[in-house]
Order: sequence, then structure tokens, then C-alpha cells
Amino acid sequence: MGDQEFVTAAKNAIVKAFNERKGSLHPPLKEEELYVVWLVKALQNNKALLSTSRSGDGLYFEVTNNGDKNEMYLDVYKKQENIRVPY
Repeated sequence: MGDQEFVTAAKNAIVKAFNERKGSLHPPLKEEELYVVWLVKALQNNKALLSTSRSGDGLYFEVTNNGDKNEMYLDVYKKQENIRVPY
């Protein structure tokens, strides 16, 4: 799967999963609210880290494509803290 094809599939998976589980507290998520933070392809596998442009939601998504099994895995994270570490 090429990069653009994977990013499109990843965004579709995130939107579908989020909107099915969001409840009434959140407005529906749209693909255009997602952006790619990091993307890699290794052999037949792809992985991307995506986030939303929504202010203050703290959502972070990890999407992995297993090319051997033609399946995708989606992990959802929520930022809990931002700690300043001086050096």
C-alpha cells in the first residue's frame, strides 16, 4: 500500500471508529481535522501517527497496517500532562 493510500485508509478508520464511539459529548470528527505527525513504511507494513486540529482535545492516534494479513490496527491515546523539564 502506498503512502497516500495508507493515509487515506488511516483517516477513514479513525473517523469511523471515533464517530461510532464518541457519544453525545463530542461533535463528529471529519477527515480534514486529522493531520499526519509521522509516517513510515517498512517492507509491506505502514505505520502513522495522527492527531486532530481540534483545540484542547489531546487526541493522538497510532495506525498500523499489517500487509501480511491485510488488516489495520488503531490505537487511541489522550494526552494527560505536559511537563516542562529544564536542562
